[in-house]
Amino acid sequence: MKSSSESYRKAGVDITAGYRAVELMKGHIARTVTEGAMPSIGNFGGLFALDIAGMEQPVLVSGTDGVGTKLKLAFLMDKHDTVGIDCVAMCVNDIICSGAKPLFFLDYIALGKNVPERVADIVKGVADGCVQAGCTLIGGETAEMPGFYPEDEYDLAGFSVGVADRAKLFDNSKIVSGDVIIALPSSGVHSNGFSLVRKAFNIDSDPSVLKKYSGELGCTLGEALLMPTKIYVKPVLALKEQVTIKGISHITGGGFYENIPRSLPEGISAKIDKAALRTPALFGLLQSAGDIPERDMFNTFNMGVGMCITVSRNEAERALRVLRANGETDAYILGETVSGDEGVII
Repeated sequence: MKSSSESYRKAGVDITAGYRAVELMKGHIARTVTEGAMPSIGNFGGLFALDIAGMEQPVLVSGTDGVGTKLKLAFLMDKHDTVGIDCVAMCVNDIICSGAKPLFFLDYIALGKNVPERVADIVKGVADGCVQAGCTLIGGETAEMPGFYPEDEYDLAGFSVGVADRAKLFDNSKIVSGDVIIALPSSGVHSNGFSLVRKAFNIDSDPSVLKKYSGELGCTLGEALLMPTKIYVKPVLALKEQVTIKGISHITGGGFYENIPRSLPEGISAKIDKAALRTPALFGLLQSAGDIPERDMFNTFNMGVGMCITVSRNEAERALRVLRANGETDAYILGETVSGDEGVII
């Protein structure tokens, strides 16, 4: 028999809704099961059997992040089945920057009122992200917090762990002047900079702007902004098997200027070929609507590039072929590394 508490329900927490939410999400969780996953839903901890066969010195690589104020758009549009992909992406895309394979993921959902169907939608997105990343959703937490969050709002965060052989971790000390920087296109704004997005489009004061169709975008503004973050795990892991990857930058908060230098050694900068950059129309609309200086755009948003990969010049064409064969059909050369400490030159 399931436990229940009428007193707790009167205080705003319905634990029976939590049981209903778990039942609804079980099917989504089952889709994410990979080798090593152990039955653990309902336990106090998620279980995963780590296979280190063939690894001389296994290293665990972890990442944690949330969706941020992009969630406000999900609330306004009453669409909750894609933000979970963002949550997974922000964690696993960081993990692969080290050369590690994501193994499992846990989510944390805090909300004002537990509506089981909405929670199941959120977890569906998380499961979709885990499937795209090839990792298992082994657990999570749903916390009903009346009086702390409004009834129709929630926060979503996650945590992931990956593994790699220490000898096969990406080593940016091998980057030299003249190496090639390859761009993997983004699916849109991804999940950063939404405080500025909301201000630029005046979304908080006029949410109806999200419903306006844009011929330039081929959809409504809301649909373009809520497009989930692309997950790059599988193409990068495929590339790792055939090409020596020297460094990877996940272009998140801080844009080009903050993230690209994180993958470069001292004395090396990234020179971006602005003419080669393929920036989607959404960013032009955003810049115009908010009257945002170009440098601030590059220092806040991904500008159409979700990930940068640095390889030797003599491996660049092969790298492009491998990436295109593994789903990144629009990968292209964005620039090169040069001597100097400018960080990023655009």
